[in-house]
Amino acid sequence: MLDRFDLFDLRLFINIAEMNSLTRGAALSHMSLPAASTRIKNLEESLGAKLLYRASHGVTLTPPGQALLHHALQVQSQMENLCSDLQEYAQGLKGHIRLFANTTAITEFLPSVLSRFLAGHRNVNVDLRERLSPSIVRAVSDGTADIGIVAGNVRTEGLEVLPYREDRLILVCAKSHALRQRSSISFEDTLDFDYVCLPEASAIYSFLVDAANHAHKRLKLRIQVGNFEAMCRMISANVGIGILPESSARRQAKISDIHIVRLENKWALRDLKICVRSLELLPSFARNLVELIVADAQGEDESSRISAIA
Repeated sequence: MLDRFDLFDLRLFINIAEMNSLTRGAALSHMSLPAASTRIKNLEESLGAKLLYRASHGVTLTPPGQALLHHALQVQSQMENLCSDLQEYAQGLKGHIRLFANTTAITEFLPSVLSRFLAGHRNVNVDLRERLSPSIVRAVSDGTADIGIVAGNVRTEGLEVLPYREDRLILVCAKSHALRQRSSISFEDTLDFDYVCLPEASAIYSFLVDAANHAHKRLKLRIQVGNFEAMCRMISANVGIGILPESSARRQAKISDIHIVRLENKWALRDLKICVRSLELLPSFARNLVELIVADAQGEDESSRISAIA
């Protein structure tokens, strides 16, 4: 049986489990849905066990599937450590950091601080991955990730947690849209309108799909684009509405014809947190990155406070 395991199949299964969706797991693995479905079916046949419960709203793991996920994550971690160690020998790298974060952190806050860190640490590389917060916590807990940045009230028992930033999600529409007169709205009341979203593999898209499912509705997806700037261009052309971080929306509002609407849902305002298994046990260069991320956030908060006073 062991010789039938394929590392690509294990990676595909992990992605499907993390996204709770064959479609989104396939997209994250850069595969078509039929190809991904065939691979999972072949994996189930080779193991002689059903791995997934399939339903209209997504998939969940069977007990054998949960066991496979546990071992697949361990195999993935070991393979990543192996590749990292060999790469260090081949290229002279002395450090490797695995950083998992949500969409907002990756697109809005981390690019500038990571560029400064990498410029000052020439012998360190960073593996940056976008995930949903529960998956990030799991990755840090099982050692797949060294540092995680999570949002909301996700449970982080057993991890060291540092406060990071405040993140607010808001609704954006065209100034000619029917919602242009609204200053606030609940997410549930937006689901009758067409949406512009990021790709299925993005954490924020998965979050919105889950929120819509919780409201027993579906996102009316009109188009998916690669970044927040492209979203706002589509939204300003009245293709649909969208939900994105407030910092990004206000920046785009300076150059796009869009209207910002506050979301009334409690989950729209989220505290971002940094989580690690043990800050003390991290390599010194990884601790340096955590310190730089925290200092960057504190510096921006101080700048905002001074601007408000002025």
